[in-house]
Amino acid sequence: MDFTTWEPVYGRILDDFGFDRTGDERARDALADLVTPFDRDRLDWDGATVAVCGAAPTLDDELDRLDAPDVDVVVAASTAADAVRDAGFDLDLMVTDLDKNPETAVELTESGVPVAAHAHGDNRPAVREWVPRFDTDHVLGTTQAAPVGPVVNWGGFTDGDRAAFIADELGADRLVFAGWDFDDPTVDAMKAQKLRWAERLLRWLERRRGERFSVLDGRRDGIDPLP
Repeated sequence: MDFTTWEPVYGRILDDFGFDRTGDERARDALADLVTPFDRDRLDWDGATVAVCGAAPTLDDELDRLDAPDVDVVVAASTAADAVRDAGFDLDLMVTDLDKNPETAVELTESGVPVAAHAHGDNRPAVREWVPRFDTDHVLGTTQAAPVGPVVNWGGFTDGDRAAFIADELGADRLVFAGWDFDDPTVDAMKAQKLRWAERLLRWLERRRGERFSVLDGRRDGIDPLP
């Protein structure tokens, strides 16, 4: 997805949360100073079935979905990376904004597993603290603002839905989901609002792909559509 397509949706997100675009851009620039262009050819998922793992409490009970014979690639958002590895599954990409388990991201890059490290308005200190510890050969820098230099924007807002947009960009033929709960009662109001946006963004993505994500079954009629 190019930024021209993403920007109108991004503007709606900023308005809904009252976020400052300048903050996103400053964090993006800090990240751009710390990473190098990522060789996307190493993540050629053309035709692959990609499992996108969220960090909801249901994940442990749904990890058996990764055992499906047609799952080719496993992507995990945030702390889902720990659950996936602890269960003995190989991980192909971690997607994180560095807010919960950055030590895992360090370890993964050191072992050659790529990490999509995201910069946004309120995580600039984390970007500056943690990204220099990564093996930069294995870091894909991402932003929700306009892309700059080595930092890309392929769509997405939360770690989970951003993982799905990355899989789409890299040619995934089918997306399957584990560890997603849009109605998680344990989260605070801000996280609940982010989950509503994650739901809307996944609905937008499935419409663009001509696919139906099982994680949205029974929910589509209640989702405010995006263009």
